[in-house]
Parts: sequence; C-alpha cells; structure tokens
Amino acid sequence: MEQNGSEQLEQWRRKGLTESGIAYTAAALLGILLAYLLAAVASAVGGERYAEKDWYLYLAYLMPQLAIFGAVAVYFFRSKEPVRAPFQKTHPKYFLVALLMEFGLLFSLSELNGLFISGLEELGYSSGGVTVPDLSGWNLLPALLVIGLLPALLEETLFRGIVARKMHDDGWGFAAAVLLSGALFSLFHGKPEQTIYQFLCGACFALVALRAGSVLPTMLAHFLNNALILILTSLGFGDLRAALPLWGYLLLVISSGLCFLGALVYLIFFDKRGNRKGGVKDGVMFFMAAGGGILVCAVEWIAVLAMGFVNG
Repeated sequence: MEQNGSEQLEQWRRKGLTESGIAYTAAALLGILLAYLLAAVASAVGGERYAEKDWYLYLAYLMPQLAIFGAVAVYFFRSKEPVRAPFQKTHPKYFLVALLMEFGLLFSLSELNGLFISGLEELGYSSGGVTVPDLSGWNLLPALLVIGLLPALLEETLFRGIVARKMHDDGWGFAAAVLLSGALFSLFHGKPEQTIYQFLCGACFALVALRAGSVLPTMLAHFLNNALILILTSLGFGDLRAALPLWGYLLLVISSGLCFLGALVYLIFFDKRGNRKGGVKDGVMFFMAAGGGILVCAVEWIAVLAMGFVNG
C-alpha cells in the first residue's frame, strides 16, 4: 500500500510537470495567434495608422494576457490541481524581500540591460522601443489595470505559480528551477533588447516565489514594477538618467543595487526553505510538452532580432 501511494504521488508530480509544459506551449501559441488576428482585424478596420491608436495598443497589451489566462485555465482543468495552490499564505518577510529585490531590478540591474542594448546598437541593431497609450490624467488608470495589474496576476501565476513550482515539486534542483523558468519567461516576451532584464526578473521572482511557497509576494512586486514605470512615464520621468542630477541618479542606482544584493544574499545563503540540490529531473517530459511554445518563442525572438538589424 505504501509503495502504491509513492507511485501515485510520483505519477501526480510527473503529470503536473507535463501539464505545466503544455500550459507554456498553449500560452505561446495562443498569444501569437491572437496577436496576428488583432493585427489583421485592426488593419482592415483602422487603416494604415491603426498601430498608433490607443485602442489598438490596449488590445495589443491585452492579447498575451488573454492567452496566459486561457493557458492557466486549461492547466487547472487538466491537472485537477486546486486553483489556490500557487496562492498560499506566506510569511510577511517575503513581501519585504520581494519589494527590495524589485527595487534593485528596476533601478540598478536595468543599467546592465542598458549596456546590453548599447552593445547591440553598436553592432547595428535598432530597438523598436516600447509604445504605450496616452498616460495623461485619468488615462493612467486603465493603463495601470491592463499593463500593470493583469500581467502581475497572470504572468506570476503561469511562470512562477505553475512552471517554476512544478519544476521544483518534481524534484528539480533549486537553481535549475529558478534559472530555467527565468529563461522561459524571458524567451516568452520575444524582445531581444529586454532579454537580460526579463531573465533576471524571471529568475529572481522564481527565487522569491519558491522560498515563499507562494506567488503573492511576487505579484505585488511585479505590479509595483509595472505601475512605477507607467507613473514615472506619465509624469515625464521615463528617463531618470536625464531627469535627475548625476549625484541623485548615482545614489538611486547604488542604493537599489545594495537592496538587491541584500535580498539576494538572504534568499541564497540564509533562507534554505525548499532547498534541493540536483539538476533537471524528467526533463524530456517537460521539454516535449513545452517544446512547441519554446520553438515558437525562439523563432519570434530571432525574427525580431533580425528585423532590428535590418532596420538599423
């Protein structure tokens, strides 16, 4: 009886890992499909300048979130796992740690990504930049909802609450689950110029979520990251390097870097919750299930990179 129970538990864990890979593929494929469908419909309805319209920009931001919502719904339906599983109560300290880490990611490690972008531009790459709808006045509120809140809720649920958690539950080494889920998060966004920053965010959020046993702290940090960027942009402080005096900008970068390092050192060396050594267990099962999504995202990433060099 005890052996049968162990076998059933092992089968349940493997099923959850496979279903998480299917969810990744579903989110990637559905996201691409919705994006092309939106572009086709908007072109027919709005003419050549549809991409500059706020309604189109909102829908463009909404499409990947709808895809993730669909993938998450399919995951919970197929896996029969309780929906509350990724959203467990956790110690309040993890909310503080997540906020300190996010402060560092936003203001210090973004500098590292800036150097990466500069290197690409030196090679002839032209970044398309990030286009946002009108953020003046009350227009900021719908942007906070669509661009700020929805990604914080849905992306954290999929990438940390499902993918990273199931990797860890299946017996993957802690470092392997953190780094590989971070890489998948970065690849999903399909923006070469944001690769380093998205990877660092994905890996760090996975680290916090696995230590906390919950995505609630990273949902808060993710939302505040998005919201702060939108608010600063709406106030005309999108480029803090230009908006602040040099000493003020350096103080911001240094203090945020210290906060990031402090949070990272604590999570790696002092907080051992969920620690597990090892590598990738049942990797073939996961990557076969996630392979379609990885392939589509990789092709998109390469295409965007190639277009950046062509346009440059």
